[in-house]
Amino acid sequence: MSKGYFAYVLHSHLPYVLSHGRWPHGTDWLCEAACETYLPIIKVVQELIEEGISPKLTIGLSPVLCEQLADDSFKSEFVSYLIQKIEAAQFDSVEFEKLKQPGMLKNSHHWIKFYTDALNHFNQVGQDILAQFKKLQDDGYIEIITCGATHGYFPLLSRDESLQAQTKAAVKNYKKHFGQQPTGIWLPECAYRPKYNWTPPVPINGKQEPYLRKGSDEFLSENGIDYFVIDSVLLKGGKSQGVYIDRFDSLKMLWNQFEKNYKPKEETFEKTPRKAYLVASECDDKKPTAIFSRDPETGVLVWSGDHGYPGDGNYLDFHKKRDPGGHRYWAVTSSKADLADKVEYNHESALNRIPENSDHFVSTVEKIMDEYSQDKNDNDGILMAPYDAELFGHWWFEGPQFLKATLRKFAQSDSVELTFLKDHLTRTKPKQIVSIPEGSWGQGNGHYIWLNKENDWSWKHIYQAEEKMCRYAKYWHDHKDVRSDELTKLIKQAGRELMLLSASDWQFLISTEAARDYADLRLQEHFEDFNRLASMIEKAIDGSQINADDLKFYDECAARDCLFAEFEIEWFAKVDYPAE
Repeated sequence: MSKGYFAYVLHSHLPYVLSHGRWPHGTDWLCEAACETYLPIIKVVQELIEEGISPKLTIGLSPVLCEQLADDSFKSEFVSYLIQKIEAAQFDSVEFEKLKQPGMLKNSHHWIKFYTDALNHFNQVGQDILAQFKKLQDDGYIEIITCGATHGYFPLLSRDESLQAQTKAAVKNYKKHFGQQPTGIWLPECAYRPKYNWTPPVPINGKQEPYLRKGSDEFLSENGIDYFVIDSVLLKGGKSQGVYIDRFDSLKMLWNQFEKNYKPKEETFEKTPRKAYLVASECDDKKPTAIFSRDPETGVLVWSGDHGYPGDGNYLDFHKKRDPGGHRYWAVTSSKADLADKVEYNHESALNRIPENSDHFVSTVEKIMDEYSQDKNDNDGILMAPYDAELFGHWWFEGPQFLKATLRKFAQSDSVELTFLKDHLTRTKPKQIVSIPEGSWGQGNGHYIWLNKENDWSWKHIYQAEEKMCRYAKYWHDHKDVRSDELTKLIKQAGRELMLLSASDWQFLISTEAARDYADLRLQEHFEDFNRLASMIEKAIDGSQINADDLKFYDECAARDCLFAEFEIEWFAKVDYPAE
């Protein structure tokens, strides 16, 4: 008899990059993630199935990512990308042979095989990664959850209409791609806000007055979503372990500024991340939404490049790359080693570390669940381990093999059983309703990564666009008699630009300085595109003629940002159940 349950939850997301650059920032991001993470995860699941193992892996696929993976332009771009990577490795191979560097030569052969295998795998699945994920879900081997449509940061968006649109678009997009209703959602950045009188952090039309806002959970309940994921600190207090801070020096600097005014909430031991609870901002007339809490003990083992498995000196180093081509030929060596001191990578030595690391992870989970079972006399506890999917393969090249090894060992464990989160809800039927505070899974659980002096200007743009979009949508809703096809298509495209403008990725990239110039540019481009569309909407409302240059701009904009064909203006016209 098992003493508890275990669930991996992998969150897959990338901002909309199609037709918005290629390298160093743009579609290469999407191609890297598809090659290094999404295809390897599919392969891992398929191999486990062939062994007779049901991995019961929960994976989140954000709607904006789904739209890109399904786009024909991505499919052709991805094939070209893989061919280019193969040719680059072949070029390296010739160079290493001339230089008589056998270790590097072996690694170049490894890359030729890796990208050739990826190309063959992509073709084997009909160049349709999403369809393969759907098949694995339809066959009962994985559970796919959704996310805010464009990864908008729920607590900081100024209009309930925006949260409604992010949620409704997510549900409708999920049904389009996967043919069913989603049961779970990964709120972007695991960020939550309860119902209260909210004051915008930057002025809206020169004002910063509080007004009543709905809780994030209300939008989920209204749209049939049963559960979401939170950081354990939001459940029970204590000090947060930020998931990104080890990877970006700029976040450490921001945290040093924020930490002066941060006081951890007193940890309460009445609630535990080993159980699912219910959250309800409106207890009277809405179905409560369940929450699962991130396990604080195992998170650092996989997340941290300093203290976790990815920091093992044998694994492939992420940062050091060889130009031209960008292939990686060096090992981590030491988490503190300078790039110049990295030693040659040895793939066999790296794979030899997987058994020990996977054994340690599984035994750690088993120990935690055994202690919980004995202490609480409860064999229905759960340990949920949520991670960014891109950690497995992209950031940590050997990660998919670690994932495969741990899933196999959990499937064979006598004390811990693999589970889907939806099945755990059915099994345990949680009844206890709790209140959780506003917060995220960033260090300190605040919003400082997504709102600070470096990126607060972006929220002024977003708030201005939100106000205009809601005004136009309401006009469209209230004036059915004068609606034109032209006005409808303009408002819909303005809505898409607003949702792309609202992506939390831009503030994150500014704070981490990972791609600040690109994020600045994308924010400005979407804001300018929205405003140009807004001026055309004003003309259409006034009955003025829209000139040929503007119409040409619309065509170009609609072709470039062509996601969410299912977009509905009604989402921004009125809130289904306004805050009261």
